Amino acid sequence: MADQANAAPPADTSNRDAPAGKGAGFPPRGVPIITGINRIGLYSLYNKEVRRFLKVQTQTIWAPAVTTLLFLVIFSVALGRAGREVLGVPFSTFVAPGLIVMGMMQNAFANSSFSLLSGKIQGTIIDLLMPPLSEGELMGGIVAAAVTRSIMVGFAVALAMAFYPGVSLGVAHWWAVIWFGLMGSVMLALLGLLTSIWAEKFDHNAAITNFIIAPLSLLSGTFYVIDNLAPLFQTISRANPFFYVISGFRYGFLGDSDIGNGAAPVIYAGAGLLVLNLIMAVVTYRVLKSGWKLKD
Repeated sequence: MADQANAAPPADTSNRDAPAGKGAGFPPRGVPIITGINRIGLYSLYNKEVRRFLKVQTQTIWAPAVTTLLFLVIFSVALGRAGREVLGVPFSTFVAPGLIVMGMMQNAFANSSFSLLSGKIQGTIIDLLMPPLSEGELMGGIVAAAVTRSIMVGFAVALAMAFYPGVSLGVAHWWAVIWFGLMGSVMLALLGLLTSIWAEKFDHNAAITNFIIAPLSLLSGTFYVIDNLAPLFQTISRANPFFYVISGFRYGFLGDSDIGNGAAPVIYAGAGLLVLNLIMAVVTYRVLKSGWKLKD
């Protein structure tokens, strides 16, 4: 009887056949732990990308401001002499908004086009592909960081130009400044991300910058109004989305642009840029989803 009283109770085998980890507070196999948006992962990716360009902010933020200011100085001296006015304002004031948003777009492209490409070249692309981030979250983090850099560059360029004699940066329509600055930055950030996926070496990235981004930027009405061009070249300019970004952004400062008379054409241009960015976002998402040039 004593032996029976001291005998250990039989082990509980009721959960022996339960799915692995079910009794330890984990969901069954195949059931995702993270549902919805991975906010921590998305913020971590965004923070990593922002910290990356802030570590070399002299090169990524302030150097573009100096370069853009040099553009203003050169073209003001070459074309703005003798009190020349464009759209009813001094030439320097006319050029300044276009140079600001051009610097924003170019740096948005530079930031996002480096993200995946550097990982592919250095062999660290797995650090971006392995974490529990969806394709949309990966795209969102990289694009948001690129837009952040473009905004910082925009403020740095505007600050540099504010001290240049003859430039007035009074804002007539804040909504246009914010909207077209944002649309231009997102457009180039998405294009940069697509380039980063496609490119296999830095020469490919440089080719897109030199043969596509730079010509579209410089031939978009930054330094002139397209009414001065021949009809054929006016048509070509109106097919360039950079033209609408620069002219719309300029409308926010001057209250006038060469898109058309009044605010209606500017609003239509802003809506068109939104549609274009949505299409580019869908294309970028599908390319990321396919794993092309990333998981092959």
